[in-house]
Amino acid sequence: WNVSYDFNESDFIISRRLLALYLTKASENGDEMIPWGSIKYLIGDAMYGGRVSDDDDRRVLVTYLNEYFGDFLFDDHQRFYFSRDGFDYELPEWGPLENYTSVVEGLPLNNGPGVFGLHSNAEIGYFNNASKQLWLDLIDLQPRSAGSSGGMSREEFIKSVVKDVMEKVPEPEDAFNIRKKLIADTGMITPTQVVLLQELERWNNLVIRMAQTLSDLGRALIGEIGMSDVLEELGNALFNGFLPNVWRGLAPQTEKQLGSWMVHFQGRLEQYQDWIANGDPPVIWLSGLHIPESYLTALVQTTCRRKNWPLDKSILYTKVTDVVDASEIKEPMADGTYVRGLYLEGAAWDRERGVLRRQDPKVLVVELPVMQVIPIEAAKLKLSNTFKTPVYVTQARRNAMGVGGVFEADLTTHEHVSHWVLQGVALVLNTDA
Repeated sequence: WNVSYDFNESDFIISRRLLALYLTKASENGDEMIPWGSIKYLIGDAMYGGRVSDDDDRRVLVTYLNEYFGDFLFDDHQRFYFSRDGFDYELPEWGPLENYTSVVEGLPLNNGPGVFGLHSNAEIGYFNNASKQLWLDLIDLQPRSAGSSGGMSREEFIKSVVKDVMEKVPEPEDAFNIRKKLIADTGMITPTQVVLLQELERWNNLVIRMAQTLSDLGRALIGEIGMSDVLEELGNALFNGFLPNVWRGLAPQTEKQLGSWMVHFQGRLEQYQDWIANGDPPVIWLSGLHIPESYLTALVQTTCRRKNWPLDKSILYTKVTDVVDASEIKEPMADGTYVRGLYLEGAAWDRERGVLRRQDPKVLVVELPVMQVIPIEAAKLKLSNTFKTPVYVTQARRNAMGVGGVFEADLTTHEHVSHWVLQGVALVLNTDA
């Protein structure tokens, strides 16, 4: 789901031996009930779960165990199938050895994603990622030639990119005077305005760094200063269309290439300028914030102050509206906010019924309608038929250090939650494109 773990053959062998031990013991003792609870704990929490550090990864493990371990496997009235994705994967009939060998020999050689509870689109996503990585490796292997016959040289091309990007880099925002203006307008700094000032500080660091490094690279290309390792890496990134590492550390987490990142960069600037001029936006674009979770925390603080709620017992819940165009929303919510720019992975959204539905073939990511994020006291929240959907900054989701997660959204569903867990359903603020 999030992190790759070093599962190995010994985990499987020991788990199989544990399963055989418990089943044999139950059979020899004539037990009426198989100890599924003990088996699930030893295999799911000890053998495999012992390596798992992420809560969402653990949820996948538990779901697999609940879906495939139980007395329902042997139900005579309603036959159990592990999967029916192009082939009926089922238990062999009780009997001689030939019953089992014939079933094994009849299994298909190639198993699709449906065997693991995934949509067939998961295979497309896998091949897309593999081809992207292959392409990146090929770009890294290309020669660093100084020029080419009859075309634009490497240096000329980099100069043109530097000029184009420099034209789009704005002046730093005057955070000091903006703070004075906010205090003059409202008499105090609200939690969301604190977030704005923090965001502008980080934005200024990025803008200043971009302007400085682009200026230095331009001077290095004409020989005014020496070409350092940082400037050489910057030039290579601009030539290949990648986001330079010297900027990446000062920008929100992203997997975008340079062209789409610049569009995102300009969108961030527009949101900040509108926020400064007109106050809190009625619809927030979380992707445009450096630390989006800080804004959501500020919303809870604001509501708790207004309603005298205890902060440590207040949380957020979400509702998906039927509004697709955020410009249709003119008035902000009394408590909470509208959020735009969320993308749904692993499922599609049924706008007519307002619920999750299975993905369409070859459509890997869909944009969710505008969502309401609403603060509420935890004791008063009663939800049913909802799937706790993790929201991540990028499609890389969350790493082993827990970096990349934002919050959990509540998406309405008429299917069992385990279906969406095994489909890998999640929301992201940014796509790779």
